[in-house]
Amino acid sequence: MTENTDPYIEIRPYNNDEIPAAIDRLIQDEEFISAILQHRFSNHAAWFKTLMAPMVKVYLKFKWAKLNSIEAIQLEVKKYLQQTLNSTTQGVTYSGLEKLDHNTAYLFVSNHRDIAMDPALVNFGLYQSNHKTVRIAIGDNLLKKPCATELMRLNKSFIVKRSAKGPREMMKALGTLSSYIKHSLDTGNSIWIAQREGRAKDGNDVTEPAILKMFHVAGRKDKIEFGPYIQSLNIVPVSIAYENDPCDVAKARELYEKLVNGRYEKGEFEDIESIIQGIVGNKGRVHVAFGDVIDREYATPDALASEIDRQIHANYKLFPMNKLAAGDETVDEAVKAQLAEKLNQLPEGAHSFLVDSYANPVRNQA
Repeated sequence: MTENTDPYIEIRPYNNDEIPAAIDRLIQDEEFISAILQHRFSNHAAWFKTLMAPMVKVYLKFKWAKLNSIEAIQLEVKKYLQQTLNSTTQGVTYSGLEKLDHNTAYLFVSNHRDIAMDPALVNFGLYQSNHKTVRIAIGDNLLKKPCATELMRLNKSFIVKRSAKGPREMMKALGTLSSYIKHSLDTGNSIWIAQREGRAKDGNDVTEPAILKMFHVAGRKDKIEFGPYIQSLNIVPVSIAYENDPCDVAKARELYEKLVNGRYEKGEFEDIESIIQGIVGNKGRVHVAFGDVIDREYATPDALASEIDRQIHANYKLFPMNKLAAGDETVDEAVKAQLAEKLNQLPEGAHSFLVDSYANPVRNQA
């Protein structure tokens, strides 16, 4: 497809032939290079970083020269992901993968706790069981920097335009997104999308019917009813459970500030900090549960949302921290100490938000 006739050019991931130019743009991006230098040489003087900048560019050009396909990039990402999981988890387990057909594309609708790790963990499980990795839906609110957009589109991410202004622009963006999801599935490419906009900071995993309505926009255009259209998408609910959420204290503080001040002002780099903390922070044990394909018709988005929620809640793996937060005092003393340590980092009024974030998955199974 040429650039002029590709209706998805603005939102889709890069194709193989677009990779060299995208990598070159990344290497020439001063903000990207500065971020690497800051991360790698945080204790060095500014003059040293300035001196190192051209060398970092040369190094990246050499190191990334072999990355000429999506598969090559994903193999590189997998290598780093494996190292990250080895150092930040006490093991990742999966269930339900055996129910998936290797020749079918699925629309994975997942609960959302961590910006980067949720889709990465789904991909890791699929890759290990010889399934194709997914295309990842990512909101444009996380892509304020050009280098972030380049990185995401190089790693099979497509853009959800949340910042579209005005009804006409919003409807056009929704139509393109809905059509792209259907096009991906029809061409054998699975999709990962969160069940809601933004992370479930209170631990209460609830599907937004608006997202399910968005799926149907392309179907409505073709005059296909909601039920049969949704049935054709092969939706699979996914439950991701972290024994320890590295961002739990920050989430509780945000919810508390919203309650006290009526709003919460995000810092300029807060999303990036959350992404980094979610990647490098200790996650304890992690379990990813793939549910059953939704292969029957649901007449309304609300009815479909209820079924997705039912599966996500039922398949969510509960850890001792969840049980303690929900009132079970029979857990190990080390878990009690861990919870106390978290609560000590927060004002007393914020305690209930942190406790609820671990207790809600238990309540949702009751």
